[in-house]
Amino acid sequence: MIPAFPVYLFDVDGTLVDSAPDICGAVSAVLETTPAGKCETAFLRGYIGRHLYDLFEDVLPGCDEATKADLLARYRTIYLAREHSATRVYPGVPEALARLRGRKSTATTKSSQTVRSVLEQFGLVSYFDHVQGTDGFPAKPAPDVILRSIEGLGGADTKDVLMVGDSPADMAAGKAAGVRTCAVTWGYGKREEMACFEPDFWIDDLSQLLPSR
Repeated sequence: MIPAFPVYLFDVDGTLVDSAPDICGAVSAVLETTPAGKCETAFLRGYIGRHLYDLFEDVLPGCDEATKADLLARYRTIYLAREHSATRVYPGVPEALARLRGRKSTATTKSSQTVRSVLEQFGLVSYFDHVQGTDGFPAKPAPDVILRSIEGLGGADTKDVLMVGDSPADMAAGKAAGVRTCAVTWGYGKREEMACFEPDFWIDDLSQLLPSR
């Protein structure tokens, strides 16, 4: 059984919502206009949760900062224009969040503004005490968004915090921040890659966070 934590931090894409169709669709539309050409969705899913610069550097070796910034701006325009039309909340997520005690915040690579709009659109924002995205500071696997999220909640001892996510970047960021980590098995990250960071807990359903289970 997973003990109750005073603070829970959640990744969003691949953890609370299945947003791969919208994210990968927007990324693919951008990359098809570059020498990288068409990339398979399965390949693109592996980059969800990381900064898109990582993807651009891998598929377009040698691309400069201006090019990456332009590609990112184009991605954001296309992604937002899709209005999350193909995104879905994972089954059981609203019910589990509603019953989960403790302060809750997000810790995602999306900007705070974008993640708030997603949570509002899918009726999840009321379950959170704070909404934190990556706003002009290093993205996961750096610990910055986790530390900012804790700060946004008014502070907490790191031992009282559980980071819940679906990717190696989530696990690495949690370890770097000194918080406990919980890997979910239904998202986009590969289990063996997450296992390298020795998550404190694994769950197959968000309801497994509920102490009464």
